[in-house]
Amino acid sequence: MTMTQSTLNKVMHERKSVRKYDPQFKIPKSQIEELLLEATSAPSSSNLQPWRFLVIQDEAIKKELRPIAFNQEQVVTSSAIIAVLGDIEMYKNVEEVNNQNFELGYMDEATKNMMIENSLKLYSNLPEEVLTNIATFDAGLISMQIMLLAKDMGYDTVPMGGFDKNAFAKRFELPDHIKPILLIAIGKAAVPAHNSSRLPLEKIAKFI
Repeated sequence: MTMTQSTLNKVMHERKSVRKYDPQFKIPKSQIEELLLEATSAPSSSNLQPWRFLVIQDEAIKKELRPIAFNQEQVVTSSAIIAVLGDIEMYKNVEEVNNQNFELGYMDEATKNMMIENSLKLYSNLPEEVLTNIATFDAGLISMQIMLLAKDMGYDTVPMGGFDKNAFAKRFELPDHIKPILLIAIGKAAVPAHNSSRLPLEKIAKFI
């Protein structure tokens, strides 16, 4: 069976990184809420869902953010900036997550208790660097879903890893266990995004 031109396949190829936005276009808060809710279907380590979001729509705050984001224009011209954050104390939610799974009938009580015990034992003893790597990886998974869903809704995005994370954490008074990972600009493109090439498959994949 070969891959068909499904809706997902079409959206994947239509999604491009857009840096020029219509500054007059504003996405309703309700649509961004819907977008984030749908994106949380992404997988995460032990289903601990370490992602957190700070959605910046206020024009004055976006102007403050611009120098923190190394003066990138799309910070102020896009409709909103979705700051993707990672909670490295994600394991503290293990009881809430697994109790909910049990109540919904997704697992039996023995599995629930095992998951809670094993996750607390493992994650609570990991060094901060490892926990940060886990949260960053999971944030990447949900960020891709955000960008694909946004395109499916008719909006454009660009991910920005280039920003002063220490300055961001200070400006938005993030607690030590919440790490800034990625900024995603979202809005309506003012000019079409340009295409970009990809390395050939034989250079990036090996079958053994």
